[in-house]
Amino acid sequence: MPSAYDRLPLGSLRVFEAVAAHLSFSEAADALNVTPAAVSQQIKTLEAYIQVPLFRRSGRRVEITEEGLELLPAVRSGLEKLESALQQMKHHRRAGPLQISLLSSFLQIWLLPRIRSFRRKYPEIELRFHTSRALVDFSRSENHIAIRFGRGDYPNMHSEKLLDDWLVPVASPDLIKQHGMIERGATLSKFPLLESGDEPWHVWAQADEEAAWHSRAPSIEDSAGLLAAAEEGLGYALGRWTLVTRSLQKGTLKLAGTGALPYASAYHFVCPKSFLALPKVAHFREWIFAAAKAFPGPPGRDT
Repeated sequence: MPSAYDRLPLGSLRVFEAVAAHLSFSEAADALNVTPAAVSQQIKTLEAYIQVPLFRRSGRRVEITEEGLELLPAVRSGLEKLESALQQMKHHRRAGPLQISLLSSFLQIWLLPRIRSFRRKYPEIELRFHTSRALVDFSRSENHIAIRFGRGDYPNMHSEKLLDDWLVPVASPDLIKQHGMIERGATLSKFPLLESGDEPWHVWAQADEEAAWHSRAPSIEDSAGLLAAAEEGLGYALGRWTLVTRSLQKGTLKLAGTGALPYASAYHFVCPKSFLALPKVAHFREWIFAAAKAFPGPPGRDT
């Protein structure tokens, strides 16, 4: 039986969207990796099918017609839905690697030292890590899971808290011997402080103390780089507990004060709800939540 889609020029719709986006046949051809002549032929095919002009051409100048503007939103919506459906099918293959997006610092410092136990338990699951701070568009990427540091508000996603975090002051043993401990409410001006926008010292200082000190050490935005600088003795760092514990265990850093401040953000396990049914996602979720539960909190933490 003939289908209603038999004569529908699906390829021409993709070309139409590209020309509308670039308002240029040659640029659309470059984007699609075809010749301008092929683009022109596809547009002619589509215009013949719907019996209305979609573009006005004047030399190299291209303008979209009112009919083209009317058609464009529906074409884009349809192509996006088709792409999303195809990506979903790719994700739901049982074979293939498990793709995980996460922060570089969390991967390097917290996850990699623990990942051997997952590989021993599930040697058949290949892991691929992608480091990024950006939110994941699961319909346009190959990621199955994102581990994100935030407040957990990820609309239309499965999101559950994985790990809380706290801020603790740390420094190299030699620096602590030289300058001493840096307790809450202490005068900060006598300490070389490594500053970071993510871990600012003003939250450790008293309110009237904020304007009384100036950092005498570098400002480093990357959390892993901040701790590396602290290990080199360049200054005191206000570090996240999840990231400093390994250095504390190795002795390259020591706690430089008592107490720990709860961080407003936490690590969250995020994925599309439908992905939870994938065995490789379910296995990784079960494993990482068990690892997080076994991870101890800091001494003297505020709650």
